[in-house]
Amino acid sequence: MTELFAERDTINFGDLPEDVDALLQQGVAVYRHDRAQADRLFRRALAAAPAQLPIYFCLYKIHTYQGHLDQAQIAAESGLREAASQAGWDADWRQWQPQRVVPDGPGRFALYTLKALAFIHLRQNDPQRANQMLAALQRLDPAGAVGWPVVAALAEGVS
Repeated sequence: MTELFAERDTINFGDLPEDVDALLQQGVAVYRHDRAQADRLFRRALAAAPAQLPIYFCLYKIHTYQGHLDQAQIAAESGLREAASQAGWDADWRQWQPQRVVPDGPGRFALYTLKALAFIHLRQNDPQRANQMLAALQRLDPAGAVGWPVVAALAEGVS
């Protein structure tokens, strides 16, 4: 017999406390029809667990999608600071040093979020700032493991 109510797919945000994961899953589920509620759920998760990096990702993604670029920038910068701290890196991304291998965990999240910030700055019509971040990413991740070459290509089109 065909199951009428299939279990909804969830997103694997990694190893999170159950209550935080539940808030993120709820936020993702309501995003398409209630963006304000999704934001509230993600912010509740952030208040409960500010060291959990996927929460910052959810916030900067939804605000970028909505064109709320100032809010996206704030969330991304906060996530970048938290990831850098967890990775044991300087709070200033301009001081980061290349690693032999692109790191996993907080280091990868930091690089990925720097890429997101470059994109946000492009959308804010600040190609100079975006290009500074992209130059740092080229030095830190020459193989483009976190996907920054896509944003660099967009930046070339803007210039």
